[in-house]
Amino acid sequence: GESMGHANMLEMEDFTATSAARSARTAYTMAGLGILWNKGYFQQKLWYGHGQIAKELNWDPYTYPGLIPLKTRIDLPVNEGTIRLRPWKYYVYSHDKKYACPLILLDANLEENEEKFRPLTDQLYRSDDVWWKILQRLILGIGGMRALKAFQYKMDLYHLNEGHAAFAISEVYKDLHDKTKMHEEKDNFAYTCHTPVAAGHDRFSISDLEKFLDPEHMEAALLYGKEHPEADFINLTHMCMSHCGYVNAVAQRHGEITRLQFPAFKSKIESITNGIHIHTWISDSFKQLFDMYSNTIGPWQTEPACLKRIKQLRLNTQFRKDIFQAHQANKRQLVALLNRWYLDENILTVGWARRFAGYKRPRLIFQDLAQLKRLASRYDGLQIILAGKAHPNDNIAADHLKNIMDYIESLNEAEENIKIILIENYDTHIGKILTNSVDIWLNNPLPPFEASGTSGMKAMLNGVPQLTTLDGWIVEVKDADIGWTFGYEHQGNAIGSEQDLHLAEDSKALYNTLEQVARLYYQTNDTGKIDVTSTWIDKMIHCCERASYFNTQRVVREYNERMWLREVLAE
Repeated sequence: GESMGHANMLEMEDFTATSAARSARTAYTMAGLGILWNKGYFQQKLWYGHGQIAKELNWDPYTYPGLIPLKTRIDLPVNEGTIRLRPWKYYVYSHDKKYACPLILLDANLEENEEKFRPLTDQLYRSDDVWWKILQRLILGIGGMRALKAFQYKMDLYHLNEGHAAFAISEVYKDLHDKTKMHEEKDNFAYTCHTPVAAGHDRFSISDLEKFLDPEHMEAALLYGKEHPEADFINLTHMCMSHCGYVNAVAQRHGEITRLQFPAFKSKIESITNGIHIHTWISDSFKQLFDMYSNTIGPWQTEPACLKRIKQLRLNTQFRKDIFQAHQANKRQLVALLNRWYLDENILTVGWARRFAGYKRPRLIFQDLAQLKRLASRYDGLQIILAGKAHPNDNIAADHLKNIMDYIESLNEAEENIKIILIENYDTHIGKILTNSVDIWLNNPLPPFEASGTSGMKAMLNGVPQLTTLDGWIVEVKDADIGWTFGYEHQGNAIGSEQDLHLAEDSKALYNTLEQVARLYYQTNDTGKIDVTSTWIDKMIHCCERASYFNTQRVVREYNERMWLREVLAE
């Protein structure tokens, strides 16, 4: 099977389940469970002087092709009444259309529900009210398990992504007649932790949970969710780690950090590094390039591991010309998209696009505007393109965004050699264009708080070198010559603070490294005259080669072998 993926309005990153036929090792099924978010995330508008303005999105699920409402209803009784959930079904197909995975999405926006319950499935990541947070997690965990039972899906393994689905464990506990047998259920659960950031680990006071959970669900939460006997709160990450037989982090470095954060479970915490879906994120020009050289590369579309053979073409002069021209074709598409800003395809272009969050340090490159101006003037210019959304309730991230807009306004008015663009309403479409068309991909999170990151993998697939701090997946390729690294490196057994951003020293390191990048770029591309012997092109080739590993085909294979089908494959 392929990666399960997600569509913009159908965020599904929480809950999967697999069923393995013990007598036929190749016959197994998978289903995905999530919530149908009726209002998506939000529509972003940017206004100078104000920053980000979040506008509520509305969409009609009935208009989404292939998304089918089902007649079945799932009941979730809580102290304030019963929440009724309508399941929707959507099939996610493999690249070759030979296989399909059912995706079940739960929806509380029903007239038969009390009015206060209907908005519960409106918006992802609503975190300003504990009532909302707890009920959304009950919908996913308990409602999800009841949906599987309603459809008579007999699953052997339940895979919980983040702690959001932790109450699936309490639902199994409730259904057991003999509670002493609960330990036998451990191997039926797997858990993936996706973040070391404190806000990513849900903690609810016991007194709050008692308002929502019945005695048996509460008993399970107390058994598995207390970090220590005297704790007066339940940690959903702890609940998952204590009861799931298989636990993993999403990069090798993240595994090290997770073991530091949760030492009681360090013996069971493995690492399976994230990857990207090749067929979604590859540009047309690079698809054509790889197909053109398929005699050397092999069937890369069905087996991305073949991309490692690109290293055999490193000394091929024609391939070196072709890979740079494939990139320039992508860059011309970016120039055309942003034609009102009069970008130049032969000027060094830096890209940064991801969720705005404090630890991702979105304004690091703007710490010293005078230095940035000098760098642009010393060479033939600099173009910087940024995109991303700040959560509407994240005031710190919103402040970063507003400050960047102020920097852009002052720089664009005063400088001819530097051009900065902030693209509003960032989505997967914009993300794909940016990751495949800029000259260098900037990634500067504060180590060790980036669990993995995948935007750089998307850029790397399309031959775009990295300019990055050493965190997340990048640690695994630090010696692979896919770009440049700079800045603070985390060491020791203390995690450190998300607020200690190391801005002064890391911005200085960034400018020094960016000068190396600019010098090599303009040696490589002299107003359209390309030096095919440049080591810049070596870095592009190494990027494509390493994409052979950082892809979802490899990820799914690892999950099969190490978590989902470990028992089956061992027979």
